[in-house]
Amino acid sequence: MRLSINHLSLAVSLALSAMWANAAAQEAPPDTPLMTVIVVGSQPADVDLNSVTLDADSLLPMRAASSDTASLLRAIPGVSLAGAGGVSSLPSIRGLGDDRLRIKVDGMDLIAACPNHMNPALSYIDPTRVDSIKVYAGITPVSVGGDSIGGTILVESAKPLFAKPGEGVLTQGEFGAFYRSNGDAMGANLSATLAGENLSVTYAGSTAQSDNYTAGDDFKTTTATGRPGHTLPLDEVGSTAYKSINHALGFALRNDGHVFDLKLAHQEIPYENFPNQRMDLTDNTSNQVNLGYTGEYQWGTLKARLYHEKTEHEMDFGDDKQFEYPNNAHGMPMKTEGKTIGASINAEMRLSKRDTLRVGGEYQAYRLDDWWSPSGTGSMSPGTFWNINDGQRDRYAVFGEWEAKISPQWTSLLGLRHETVKMDTGDVRGYNTSGGPTLTDAAAFNALDRDVTDRNWDLTALARFEPGATQAYEIGIAQKTRSPNLYERYTWSTWTMAAVMNNFVGDGNGYVGNLDLAPEVARTLSLAANWHDAGKKFWGVRVAPYYTHVQDYIDATCNNASCPDDQFNVLKYVNQSARLLGVDLSGHFLAARSAAYGDFTVSGIVNVTRGENRDTGDNLYNIMPLNAKLALTQKLGRLTNTLEGQFVAAKNDASDVRNEIETAGYSVFNLRSSYAWKQVRLDVGVDNLFDRGYALPLGGAYLGQGTTMSINGVPWGIAVPGMGRSIHAGVNVQF
Repeated sequence: MRLSINHLSLAVSLALSAMWANAAAQEAPPDTPLMTVIVVGSQPADVDLNSVTLDADSLLPMRAASSDTASLLRAIPGVSLAGAGGVSSLPSIRGLGDDRLRIKVDGMDLIAACPNHMNPALSYIDPTRVDSIKVYAGITPVSVGGDSIGGTILVESAKPLFAKPGEGVLTQGEFGAFYRSNGDAMGANLSATLAGENLSVTYAGSTAQSDNYTAGDDFKTTTATGRPGHTLPLDEVGSTAYKSINHALGFALRNDGHVFDLKLAHQEIPYENFPNQRMDLTDNTSNQVNLGYTGEYQWGTLKARLYHEKTEHEMDFGDDKQFEYPNNAHGMPMKTEGKTIGASINAEMRLSKRDTLRVGGEYQAYRLDDWWSPSGTGSMSPGTFWNINDGQRDRYAVFGEWEAKISPQWTSLLGLRHETVKMDTGDVRGYNTSGGPTLTDAAAFNALDRDVTDRNWDLTALARFEPGATQAYEIGIAQKTRSPNLYERYTWSTWTMAAVMNNFVGDGNGYVGNLDLAPEVARTLSLAANWHDAGKKFWGVRVAPYYTHVQDYIDATCNNASCPDDQFNVLKYVNQSARLLGVDLSGHFLAARSAAYGDFTVSGIVNVTRGENRDTGDNLYNIMPLNAKLALTQKLGRLTNTLEGQFVAAKNDASDVRNEIETAGYSVFNLRSSYAWKQVRLDVGVDNLFDRGYALPLGGAYLGQGTTMSINGVPWGIAVPGMGRSIHAGVNVQF
């Protein structure tokens, strides 16, 4: 029945596309401007050195297909996504992801407050609020990122609007809604602005929810969940349901080149289940206060920001995982509270027509408590287990950066940054302080000096050469440094059941922290060559090879006497040496132009990354295999149609120490259409057009159902599958 409904919906979608094409040909006058759309594989705006920017128009076609803000990055060369919850994917740039990236949302550095990183920075902003995304891959200017080695992602919501002089009061708003067939996903968003010449007030709200999605085939061999009377079909991907609610209220005051903005945000996620984690999110509440200032002076621009964020996070077993365990244990309640206070100030001074100087400083204070309440009368009792007690991670940073337009052809950027990272934590304890498997570990941990201070240096040097209007070349070298996070340094229990609850890479193993971890130091060489037509409209090709050597790369080693193959084990974080190299290739060209049928553009991306542990010879974990995206896009007046293919090679270079699951190669095709009237936009599409069954190379191990509290209570060797065919439709109305 599902197959016939999907085929019917596909036919309706294709019929609608044909109707819109006919309407566009009849209605659109010859001088109707084409929509600005960046499809997968095209070359987004490249203004700053070594950066790619997606603007609001570029992001619009992607919003109807996903409620995961990280998915908006899929059009950027070198970026891949590690699977997690429905709104919490973890982006990776050239093989380095999660905390190895600096991710800022409206200028705020947000930190995941969870032993499984279920609430990463990008999960705190809904895709409908995102107005622009800028990505720096590998080589990052010191003014936009520290305490990271892989790159920087800057996400911004819309800037405040003000009425023009004499215009009176400006009122503006937008309403949107979407539906996706796979998982029965649905949601809505609303925004409204009321503004005068100097004062602006904006509200934005959204909600999204989904049931479990289904794969394109029967990817598992059991329907059991461990709950009496509850089973899952063989093609249903357990623990993929979610619900998210977001509210944001913004105020802005403008006066003679000075703008103050205040943003208040509240998020509530009642549930978000994770198919590659042993736990599920059962409640996540976040409150944010973000105060900013931008001032234009004769000498340049001054920006300052002060923010506070508090997260209250709860985990337990969702509906698809076993809840009742021996000794009257009803689930495994886990709670986390994270608090962040941050401040930054930076000045951009125009020293001359040639030279620009940027200087600034940042401060961030982060506090984390992670505790597990007792459950039952067995080993998870009678007291509270303290995983992290009064964890502290404070950063103090200063930087200076000089950009010079040496000649019309040459631009250079040189920057230096220093960061002091201070970390500490309080005493810990297990469920039982008079015995049990955690007593020795807790005593040994509490006896150690846990106060650690890292002093880290970053250096970036970039140069761009543009010999003419049709070509540009870049070269960059950098040293970037990242200190361990609190979970890497301070998780202390070697007890198997506790260790498997500390895992933010989704491989099913357990992890133990290491107080002796040193900061990661990455040294990168990056090159880029860009050829295009003079107007950057008809064709373009960009080739970007890179090489990174990471000293004291935080990898893992077996924590026990041995770690057998083909099962889950307990590992310990250790410093080793790593090397990553690869190339990003992207391009587009106008294949055909017709007054009757519009413009046809072919675009594509090819990414190759190889990651190796130089100490052991092992492959690095979660490295995306050779992959490509190819798209054919038709634009006719207000109509845009895109046929897209995604091609991924087999993942054979897996991490041995983690028993990473190898995956087969696959190809998936997507079809999308959009039509925009003056105030209304309609998007429809079909993802995984042919309902292909495939495993996600970065999806991790499938732990979506069953006895997940026991380390090998779920079968090893099943990778999280990708979503089967899904038809989506979204509408946005401006008023």
